[in-house]
Amino acid sequence: MSGIFEKLLRPLLFRLPAETAHDLGMWVLRKGLADGSGVVEIPSLRTRVFDLDFANPLGIAAGFDKNGVAVPQIARLGFGFVEVGTVTYNPQPGNPKPRMFRLPADKALINRLGFNNDGAEAVARRLNPVERKCVIGINVGKNKDVPNDEAVENYLASFDLLQPLADYVAVNISSPNTPNLRDLQKGENLDELLAALEGRNDELGPKPILVKIAPDLSDGEIEEAVAVCRGRRIAGIIATNTTISREGLRSANAAAVGAGGLSGRPLFERSNEVIRKIFRQADGSLPIIGVGGIFTAEDAFAKVSAGASLLQAYTGFVYGGPSFASDVLYGLAELLEHNDIGHLSEAVGRDV
Repeated sequence: MSGIFEKLLRPLLFRLPAETAHDLGMWVLRKGLADGSGVVEIPSLRTRVFDLDFANPLGIAAGFDKNGVAVPQIARLGFGFVEVGTVTYNPQPGNPKPRMFRLPADKALINRLGFNNDGAEAVARRLNPVERKCVIGINVGKNKDVPNDEAVENYLASFDLLQPLADYVAVNISSPNTPNLRDLQKGENLDELLAALEGRNDELGPKPILVKIAPDLSDGEIEEAVAVCRGRRIAGIIATNTTISREGLRSANAAAVGAGGLSGRPLFERSNEVIRKIFRQADGSLPIIGVGGIFTAEDAFAKVSAGASLLQAYTGFVYGGPSFASDVLYGLAELLEHNDIGHLSEAVGRDV
């Protein structure tokens, strides 16, 4: 299947505007026309993190299924978990189009979508009857028209509706496409937000809360964010979101695209650096979902070796097609065996 996608289907899809191709792909998934054989289950890859059981460590990152319209279908392509969102309390259209761009020479994407989604109430209503074929995370963010001094109430409103339907909740404070959102990563702002969410989480019946951080933070800012998370009952960190950096890009259209978050291969090494830094600072006690530039089993193994207990992909899936998850996971299991590693958990942080 991977050969057919690479030689035939991908060239056809890549003739369409990136967001049009994505919308078409979501339609195909919803209709069950890209059906797989189900969640990949390999004993050496089964893992328990955040007190949740994952059939395998590879999930689809937030941003792919923003509105929770194809969760079971994505799971059938092999993924061990699906992170829905980013979802905001009020529905919003996002930024003007075009707002999603491919950089094929760099195996990358740039997006400035701006949290386009149907809103928390609609997504909650849609997810309520969904058959649970895998772990489901829900990623929540702030509405664009809500100032940061009102952000806590905005996040809590989404949290109230979505937390009961989530296996875990990811707090997105790191998208570059919502003005001033990244200011919420700063120590006092982050602590205030997490304190409020932690309190509400206790009231609703605790679920794991994760924080998604940017790759563009300085070492000191990463340390501060990790310290705040460790001071609260935060279950883990997602490292990392997209980057505003354009360093080293080769694609001729990169400069013309303009603002937005860059994902894919150019993010790989930086996200690994951030993962290693978090792993060291937390002494391995704060589980990490590693995301950024995973295209192959070797990429996945490098993320785990840097300190990631779980993995997410988006751009690699766009370029790799329907067989992406199974290709990466079966390859990862082979790498563990080749390195005489009996279980994935034994490889976490092995290079740190």
